[in-house]
Amino acid sequence: MVAEISESHTLATTTANVDIEKQAVQRRHSGASSNSVAKEPLGVEALRYDALVAKELEKEAREVEEAKARRHLFFVRFRPLILGGVAAIILGWWISATVLKATRHRWVVQTWWAWFFLIVIAFRFIPNSVVADPIEAVWKPAVERPWFKLPYRVRLTIGWVCLLGIIFGSAFGFPLVGNTSYVDRAISVIGLFIFQFCFWLFSINRSAVPWPTVIVGLFLQQAIAMFVLKSGAGFSIFKWIATLAADFLTESQAGAAFFFSTAVVADDWFFVNTLAAVIFFISFVQMMYYLGVMQWIIKNFAWFFFKLMNISGAEAVVAAASPFIGQGESACLVRPYVDLMTESEFHLVMTSGFSTIAGSVLSAYISMGVPPQNLVTSSVMSIPASIAISKLRFPETDEPVTRGQVVVDRGEEKNPPANALHAFSRGAVFGLVVAGQILTNVLTILSLVAAINGLLTWVGKGFGIHQLTLQVIIRYFFYPITFFLGVPRDELLPVAQLLATKLVANEFSAYSSLKVLQASDNPLSDRAYTIASYALCGFANLGSLGIQIGVLGALAPSRSALIARVGMSALICGFISTLQTAGIAGMLV
Repeated sequence: MVAEISESHTLATTTANVDIEKQAVQRRHSGASSNSVAKEPLGVEALRYDALVAKELEKEAREVEEAKARRHLFFVRFRPLILGGVAAIILGWWISATVLKATRHRWVVQTWWAWFFLIVIAFRFIPNSVVADPIEAVWKPAVERPWFKLPYRVRLTIGWVCLLGIIFGSAFGFPLVGNTSYVDRAISVIGLFIFQFCFWLFSINRSAVPWPTVIVGLFLQQAIAMFVLKSGAGFSIFKWIATLAADFLTESQAGAAFFFSTAVVADDWFFVNTLAAVIFFISFVQMMYYLGVMQWIIKNFAWFFFKLMNISGAEAVVAAASPFIGQGESACLVRPYVDLMTESEFHLVMTSGFSTIAGSVLSAYISMGVPPQNLVTSSVMSIPASIAISKLRFPETDEPVTRGQVVVDRGEEKNPPANALHAFSRGAVFGLVVAGQILTNVLTILSLVAAINGLLTWVGKGFGIHQLTLQVIIRYFFYPITFFLGVPRDELLPVAQLLATKLVANEFSAYSSLKVLQASDNPLSDRAYTIASYALCGFANLGSLGIQIGVLGALAPSRSALIARVGMSALICGFISTLQTAGIAGMLV
């Protein structure tokens, strides 16, 4: 009996427990289902919100495209009136500026630029064939065909005679200036030949050197120097360009004064004046890219070198763009072809970047007191020089993909700017990045060089040498090179040390040292200063080598090993290219 009661009690307890567990499970299920029901509206709401945002973005993009289409249609419809009005204003300005006594003295420069823009506007309506066909009808039968009928060696001999004629004519055909002597000019001529002989001697394939390209490049370098330094018109044009650039970049001081003060700007702080000008200039260039102005300039500039020097389209575009947008960025203009470049093309692309400066840092050097016309002239002269030197050191042995065409890649942006003001604003952000890179690179490299110099000085004291630094060591290697630039003998060491500073640190540091030297009790003579200002005008330094390898390696990852292999050779060629430009300037001053 007791057993039956116990069993019945146990069964009841078990049944009750099972019921309780079932109820708990049911409550959990009902809770989960209620939670899912509660969450479901939130998920639907999020999806609806995302759909609305996507719809709004699509609507905004459509509105931007429609606005662009309306503006384009308006311009096409009223194009004759707009361009005619602009032409009338330019013509009126030219007549007024030529007649007025206050501006009559600059008639060469204003005539050149006024009629340049008038001709550009005229050819928006006149087909190019109107001028090209008659020129071609005369040029081909009278010049091109007879010239190429001559044997190759005869043409090469004529080219060498013309090159030697312009070199010796420029060195000894003009009267002496200042403390210059004909011996100094003769040393510059000898240095030019020594540089070329060394490049030929260390060429990777001496039998494949394209001598016509080399001769034309050296001839153009000499001709540009003569045009600028020995002709009134050439000097006026380049000085006007340089003065315009300097005055334009000075406008950035208004913004700097707003954030700091007029007194701070007047003190000429690098952080304030130079970096403000860099940010402002890059913003302006980005706006010009949006409007298509930079692409037009670079493409026409590249066509000139492409036709004259028989190089590939990619090489011509990058070499022509380097003085405008600098190393690395210039390669982005031919981005689709970078991965297909030959070894010789990579070498030329890097050499042209090392041998010139970028427009974005032009303001920095001008603010340091370097004559603007020296900077502009040096950069333009270094374009044909870098092409000639690169092809002498690394001749083309393959067939480039872009031979016979000049293509500038504008690039496809995911979110293109809506208008010119938007492009200018984006350029300001990019300019801030570039200014930050300049600031951090200059700060860290100078600090690293100072640390190395401190260690060398500590070690040198053990040998009784109290000022042993990298610059002191390297300047003795540059002593003979400086001599062959035509620098006066008593100023060889200071100029050699400036070159060592440029190679070890950067051109910013070298120009800063030059500024300090000129403000000292023992400044350089006019001849030495001119040669030094030309010789420092380039990106050939160890830091820039890393920048170029990084940029080109990112554009063509599969060619990274090749890029790293030719990098040091391109650095040396770019460095010598600016020295050669300085030597040619030394022949003419």
